[in-house]
Amino acid sequence: MPFTVDAVPHLPAGFGDTFTSRTTDVDGVALHAVVGGTGPALLLLPGWPQFWYGWRLVMPALAEHFTVVAADLRGMGASDKPADGYDAVTLADEMTGLMTSLGHDTFHVAGYDLGMMVGYVLAARHRERVTRLALAEAVLPGFTPMPPLLMPPEANELAWHFVFNRLAGINERMVSGREEIYFGHQFATKAASPEAIPPTAVDVYVDALRDPAALRASFAFYRAGESGDQVVALAAEGPLDIPVLAIGGEHGMRDGVERAVRQVAPDTSGAVAPGAAHFLPEEAPAWTARTLIDFFA
Repeated sequence: MPFTVDAVPHLPAGFGDTFTSRTTDVDGVALHAVVGGTGPALLLLPGWPQFWYGWRLVMPALAEHFTVVAADLRGMGASDKPADGYDAVTLADEMTGLMTSLGHDTFHVAGYDLGMMVGYVLAARHRERVTRLALAEAVLPGFTPMPPLLMPPEANELAWHFVFNRLAGINERMVSGREEIYFGHQFATKAASPEAIPPTAVDVYVDALRDPAALRASFAFYRAGESGDQVVALAAEGPLDIPVLAIGGEHGMRDGVERAVRQVAPDTSGAVAPGAAHFLPEEAPAWTARTLIDFFA
């Protein structure tokens, strides 16, 4: 499966009438995005261990107000999966290049999980390009308090993958051929309930990660330890001066996102998604769409 609009299953009715897959070359890397709608450009950045498909339930509503660009970072979905280059600066610069290729000089950005860090770095490095920024459900290195190695069981269940994913090779050997166990567990334990992300969607994500290059890339995002230093260095250059929305799930990070983001962006407002945990665009799609429309309008 190529994981483009015309290949993935279980999309909202009429999705293909609005959205098409676009692939563009940015510095020798083929980057894929799903594009549709009319209005100001809005770049959607995906979370781990997903790809653009994680935004599918909110995209139709957003497309009524914005030109939506739901991107696959390198290593995800239908984008290229090089051996290296998974640090936040490289990922952010490539997304800027993608938007340039699509003809958007300025644009809004929304990112959650991994997309939150990439979104912040993009806005901090390309301040003249990003008009408003929404960030959700992730830590911001250097600004979110880090838990100790030996955590209470409930915290360990949520955060153990940070350490596991950074290992050099043994994680790939353990997960290869067992992708549905490892990644299925992530969706079952980080959502508000084990059934919140339907099995049909989990199957799509797991299928994408059966590709050895995609599996390697899924860990490479975490092995790129320089990303945290990049965030701290950019923050030292000065705070963001654009409006920022920081979102947590009621059963996820709650106001922790706002507390971290406010340290690097004083014009920050916060919101908490009721009934949701981590995967906000899928657990609370109507709320997420409405909240983003209100903020970016």
